[in-house]
Amino acid sequence: MTPTKLTALVIGASRGIGRQIAVDLAKNGYSVVVAAKTTSNAATTDPFPPNPNSPASTINTVEREIRESGGNATAIPVDVRDPSQIENLVKETVRIYGRLDVLVYNSGAIWWSSVEKTPTKRFQLMQRINPEGLYASVQAALPVFEKNGWKGRVIVVSPPIYSRFFRGKTAYAMGKVGMSVLTKGLAMDFVRQGREDMAITSIWPAASIESAATEMTFSNNDRMKKDLRKPTIFSDAIISMLKAPAETVNGLLETDEDFLRKYCGVTDFSRYSLVPGTTPRRIMPAEFPVLEVVEQDDEGTRIDSTKLRKSKL
Repeated sequence: MTPTKLTALVIGASRGIGRQIAVDLAKNGYSVVVAAKTTSNAATTDPFPPNPNSPASTINTVEREIRESGGNATAIPVDVRDPSQIENLVKETVRIYGRLDVLVYNSGAIWWSSVEKTPTKRFQLMQRINPEGLYASVQAALPVFEKNGWKGRVIVVSPPIYSRFFRGKTAYAMGKVGMSVLTKGLAMDFVRQGREDMAITSIWPAASIESAATEMTFSNNDRMKKDLRKPTIFSDAIISMLKAPAETVNGLLETDEDFLRKYCGVTDFSRYSLVPGTTPRRIMPAEFPVLEVVEQDDEGTRIDSTKLRKSKL
């Protein structure tokens, strides 16, 4: 493998959307580290490749799939609830491939129910895997991007922020919206610090996508399958985000469909329909609230806790 080849780390790459992202990044010339908790012996997996939305699909089968297609890939297990494992994952990525150019955080825990029916332990699990796992991954990757001369991209699977998203799944939304807040806040840091070649972008499906998550709900319902899209719409949007100038995508909270329409000129999405000839129902609003306020740049006296702590030492 060539040392100048771009390298992407995809966390949450064992099945569904994450697998598709890893496979398509490899097809676009990236060396890919596929990371998740579940592993297997890919050499004995039969049939191969396995159903990409089943438990038989793991980071090891994804690595084998990419390698057998002529790409570069390495599977590294990680439990994102453990920051030390994430730090080791990033270090191993750099050790193996000599660099890190793209971080994709796709790991996620899901529990959609009311607050009353969401146990505290389930809430805590979602926080640890969703916003805390992302935060630890970004923390581990930033020093590497700094060594790259502050050149790199971060892609976060989290939604645009709007009120309807909270309904019926508040505990889940708290974590996912927190991830979007990180996208907005870190993007502002990049701008303030003059890091023009850095960008962090959030992406979310505009319509439901065939994945491990939807497999359980949609698998035996042909009518509901008509509302599913192929995961390639998601990976196509991500690859287009990575090709776009950093200033164009930094801080965006965008859906796959909307990004492809606004920034890539795509008007026909029929090739992404899981069932040919159907038009999947859009699950996201057509327009989202603008989060900026008139006083956006009026911060008053900015407080930096690191400086305050140093002054007290």
